[in-house]
Amino acid sequence: MIYVCIPSRDEAETVGLVLWRTRKAFEQLRREYHVLVANDGSTDHTSETLEGYSDVVPMTVTTHHSSRGYARTAEDLLRQAVELSDRPRRDGAILMHADFSHDPEYLGDFVRRIESGADLVVGEPEIERGWDRRYRWARKSARLFFSRSLQLPGVADPTAGFVGFRLATLRAVFQRPTAVLEGDGWAANAELVGRAATHARRIEVAPFKERHDLKSRTSRVAPWRAIRSAWRARSVVRRAIASEVPAPRGSGSGRRRVKEGV
Repeated sequence: MIYVCIPSRDEAETVGLVLWRTRKAFEQLRREYHVLVANDGSTDHTSETLEGYSDVVPMTVTTHHSSRGYARTAEDLLRQAVELSDRPRRDGAILMHADFSHDPEYLGDFVRRIESGADLVVGEPEIERGWDRRYRWARKSARLFFSRSLQLPGVADPTAGFVGFRLATLRAVFQRPTAVLEGDGWAANAELVGRAATHARRIEVAPFKERHDLKSRTSRVAPWRAIRSAWRARSVVRRAIASEVPAPRGSGSGRRRVKEGV
């Protein structure tokens, strides 16, 4: 089973397309899947959009009446996947965005990497000239800060939030019942990658094209504020990773091997 975890806040114009394309991707894969969506305090018609797909997509929707934020919502969805699975060494979870910046056409690549033995699959986009210039600078800065904090050979950009996990790896991250992620936004994505990498025996990098052409809302990223926030969050990410205790050898940890995508 693959659990597709989608946090959504005011993404009514794109979340339906994400769900439909996810269904098409898994029809081609012929793999069992379940979509976990969190409607995080949306004020648009996200609820109605999700309801319209409830009969055609195997899906569980959690609704927050007020926003809990990206990090808390993403963590709750991943924890839900761990709790639902009775085969964590075999099953996987893929975290992706609802604004179609993560095209479901890449899900097959993530699934195949997990099924071939990867414990952690980090989606890495190219930063393209077509992106907003200020956003591009902010993203480059955050990528640099957090890649240096993580120090994972082969992982150049942990900020995208398009990530695949073997559930046994996530279970090790979420051992305690209280919230684990300390950062938010790009920092939360980097922290999640770093924490999972501590327990992953095999890490792979999956290139993908991040899309900004279908977003129906303006970006929530204030570039200069995001750069300052990323700079301050470096220590949070380093501390979070240092707090993780790898599992004993033979139980899914050990020497990490990073395989770059091609």
